[in-house]
Amino acid sequence: MDRLTSVANIGGAVSTGIHLTDDERLDWLRLIRSQNVGPRTFRALIDHYGDARAALAALPGLARRGGASAPGRIATREEAAREMRAAQSISVTFVALGEPDYPPRLMMIDDAPPLLAVRGKLAAIMRPTVAIVGARNASAAGIKFAERLARELGEAGFVIASGLARGIDGAAHRGSLATGTVAAIAGGHNSIYPPEHAPLADAMTAEGAVLSEMPIDHEPRARDFPRRNRLISGLAAGVVVIEAAQRSGSLITARMALEQGREVFAVPGSPLDPRCEGSNNLLKQGAAPVTEAGDVIAALRPIYERPVHLTAREPERPLAPSSGREPNEDERTRIIALLGPTPVGIDDLIRLSGLPPAIVRTVLLEVELAGKLERHGGGQVSLLVSLM
Repeated sequence: MDRLTSVANIGGAVSTGIHLTDDERLDWLRLIRSQNVGPRTFRALIDHYGDARAALAALPGLARRGGASAPGRIATREEAAREMRAAQSISVTFVALGEPDYPPRLMMIDDAPPLLAVRGKLAAIMRPTVAIVGARNASAAGIKFAERLARELGEAGFVIASGLARGIDGAAHRGSLATGTVAAIAGGHNSIYPPEHAPLADAMTAEGAVLSEMPIDHEPRARDFPRRNRLISGLAAGVVVIEAAQRSGSLITARMALEQGREVFAVPGSPLDPRCEGSNNLLKQGAAPVTEAGDVIAALRPIYERPVHLTAREPERPLAPSSGREPNEDERTRIIALLGPTPVGIDDLIRLSGLPPAIVRTVLLEVELAGKLERHGGGQVSLLVSLM
């Protein structure tokens, strides 16, 4: 089975169980660390070119044809090797999408990281998981309940996932240290945030794990936290929200959980406490109320008793740069004219342009690698507003 079939079928009923060689893992790392290549773009490039090395070779030409004034920066082999060595020095393992140790539920989301950098027990990220998130400035009662809920869910056999933040996240991790807890972090493994939780992260690796998709020395920025939140919800079958203000990262995690088809739970809070306004609104919108661990266990056990089923999709036929024709200028103009700031489905672009799917996808890769396109969930794309 070639690399394209292995990767493109990661959404099959069972994982194909690919095993990257050391050279292939370096190529994957180089590709995901290159400019304008995110998880969705990575998948599109692999689908199109068959493997990471061929995709890397195609990047400069794609960006140039997409209108880039200069080719986007491509991570060098030495940079990737240096990151690999730095990871090994702190016992971090890179797990590739489709490999046996990649979390099966995270594999289901359409922007799953191609490579997960994991420190701790790989077995922990494969176990049944519940995410617990909430306010950073949590109340004493909220922290106490988060610790108790995490402990009881851990004793029932669940791993607890959260984001290592202050408040509810930290309480959930502490409550499940003995049974296994997983933290998805916004920065790299050498940039734990908040810094005072570095000892907690170290303690978690005894029975659980810390994971990141970011470069090993990456300092987290504000925009990295929503990206991290999709990993928290993606790891789990359900997300419990404890104390979330109306505008909070916890509500972003809940929204992502809904988009990913996860169960969403909320702990009722005082209507007089602004920290509970968002979580109480989740209850009004249909989230399941939680007052004890049994509420979560009753809802999730039937889900975990069913095998994980990932919808298979037919892999695209690899189109090497030298084998099929490139889009011409008329075709590029026709496709780009259909794009705007409002997301549109790729299938709609194919239908409205009247062009072959391979041509449409190639043009989208060109525009994206020129830094002018954004990919969204559900196979949708849009032009970046700043470039309109």
